[in-house]
Amino acid sequence: MSFLKKYRTYIIYAAITLGLGILSAIITGGYDIYDNFVKPALAPPAIVFTIAWTVLYTIIGISAGMVAESNDLDKQTAIKLYLFQLIINVIWPIIFFKFETIKFALFWLLLLIIVAGLTLKNFFSIRKTAGLLFLPYFIWLLFAFYLNFSIVVLNS
Repeated sequence: MSFLKKYRTYIIYAAITLGLGILSAIITGGYDIYDNFVKPALAPPAIVFTIAWTVLYTIIGISAGMVAESNDLDKQTAIKLYLFQLIINVIWPIIFFKFETIKFALFWLLLLIIVAGLTLKNFFSIRKTAGLLFLPYFIWLLFAFYLNFSIVVLNS
């Protein structure tokens, strides 16, 4: 069995996830506004976000592929949650960077964290490895919330 055939579902989910991330970046039109904010001490340089999101989108796509391939009866619910949180995720940088509505972006990010948390719970219950792959993304979202919150406080 060829590599592509064996891992087809993982590749498809990773490609869809990365593709939506790229679409969001194109719509956002760049992150120049980030340099203009007063940022907290733990704020990384802008380039870190590009690298982190590329890695995270790849591994959460793979984790979704694992869930999609499972025989679990709850996999459809988990995949619907995954796609829902992914749509919320794709919209967040548009709200924050394109429209520069950082307070609304904070609330949007809270919604994302809630839905991603439900997704994480479902992924863990269906396939532990999928949950473990999804976990760094969830932690990164919590870090993003800290950054977004800090930027709101420091720039208000």
